[in-house]
Amino acid sequence: MHNIKNFKDINLETTKKEFKESKLIKFTNNIDDLKSTNFYIITVPTPINKFNKPDLKPLFKSSETIGKILKKNDIVVYESTVYTGCIEEDCVPVLKKYSNLRFNKDFFCGYSPERINLGDKKHTISKIKKITSESNSKIANLVNNLYKKIITTGTHKASSIKIAEESKVIENTQRDLNIALINELSVINELSVIYVSKIY
Repeated sequence: MHNIKNFKDINLETTKKEFKESKLIKFTNNIDDLKSTNFYIITVPTPINKFNKPDLKPLFKSSETIGKILKKNDIVVYESTVYTGCIEEDCVPVLKKYSNLRFNKDFFCGYSPERINLGDKKHTISKIKKITSESNSKIANLVNNLYKKIITTGTHKASSIKIAEESKVIENTQRDLNIALINELSVINELSVIYVSKIY
């Protein structure tokens, strides 16, 4: 929060000038400042713990915070990396518990996976196609149209939250496989160089 309030982007994607020109953005860590809004986007990290399991504590804590101030007709959209079913099966119950509101009747949820590559100044958030989804078909259009306002390359509206979650799982799996392949090729090439050098 200190860095953001001082217009400093540690990912080096946004300049101090761009930060200062964002007059409509208010940076805060005060929960009372959030009570007047009706649209929440949760983008906390989901790191892997020492047992290679996703640590969902930041996700649950954020859901608890929002749940305490959630009002009728509010919308909560998650962007964190999660497994298929996490939003509706794990996060929604937390929102329900702390808000005492009914899911899909009093409040709605969505999922729009974060797809940016941190530090990449060329492929910024507005230049990467956004996948959107919602728990209610009427709200889905509202959420999709909101993202369209900032995503210049367009959006893709998934048929359900689970489909959007699965797309993120597949994308991450593809990335990990590509990294693993290149790592293996680099080892093979290194061994080939060593083998050739020994022959000569």
